[in-house]
Amino acid sequence: MKIRNILIISAIAIALTAISIWIGNLAYSWLPPQGAAESQLVDNLFSFLITLGAFIFLGVTGTLLYSAIFHRAEKYDTSDGPPIEGNITLEVVWTAIPVLLVFWIAGYSYQIYEQMGIQGPMQAMHLHMPMAMRSANAAPMNEDMETRESEDAGNINVLPVEDIEVDAKQWAWVFRYPEIGITSTELHLPVNHRIRLAMQSEDVIHGFYIPAFRVKQDIIPNRNIDFEFTPIRIGKYQLTDSEFSGTYFATMQADVVVESPEDYKKWLKEAANRKPCTANNQAASEYAQASKQLIKSWATVAPAQAPVVNYSNS
Repeated sequence: MKIRNILIISAIAIALTAISIWIGNLAYSWLPPQGAAESQLVDNLFSFLITLGAFIFLGVTGTLLYSAIFHRAEKYDTSDGPPIEGNITLEVVWTAIPVLLVFWIAGYSYQIYEQMGIQGPMQAMHLHMPMAMRSANAAPMNEDMETRESEDAGNINVLPVEDIEVDAKQWAWVFRYPEIGITSTELHLPVNHRIRLAMQSEDVIHGFYIPAFRVKQDIIPNRNIDFEFTPIRIGKYQLTDSEFSGTYFATMQADVVVESPEDYKKWLKEAANRKPCTANNQAASEYAQASKQLIKSWATVAPAQAPVVNYSNS
């Protein structure tokens, strides 16, 4: 009888594991396309958490349903249940398992965080000290993607690092390419190249967030914060401010264009040949329109002047 119970429990555990892994693999389709090497790391962690959560949920729910169906009291049975006292072994087991799971999740999450090379609070406060950031490597690209620039591109770190400066203000993004000396309200990036952003805020805390890249970095006023990631998929993505930075913060969005190195160089030349002009700024336009109304609205911070850039998508 014991052997039979062990076999039944083992079969149920195997079935739950298979279903949980299937659900965990489905989690990849719940997120935007993987646009950066970091997104692969984050999605793997997310799938792992979904798999673990599905196993626990199905196991607990299944046990409750089994108990409610096959071990319920007979009709009109109002007697008390058996006087069962505490089981020390059982209490130790159901305490130890969650503790081990928490340590497992914490360790795996920290590894992902470390590989992504995200600036933590201490790094943000001590940026005068050099910091060796471990970068994420992109996995081999699918056949429908663009081919890599060189035969050694299996390791993204061997390709050149592109340095770009980012200015955040209420409410606009300005991107500066110091080697060429051009500015833009649209962020252009070469695919399969390591990107290093030097970010600063002119007023309040802003959040640099590209959902498709799974990267987010708070930008703190009066602090120069370096941030790195590696785009691996050609396309157009959305950059948004993840921190509430005032009335018009929802308009603080910008297009992120990932393109081949050849197209990226063409864009740099095109932008360099353009004369600087004032870019269209939705926050400034909405504020100007609201200021003309006779009825005064709630007090708000006036948007910064629309940026003057070489290139604007408007």
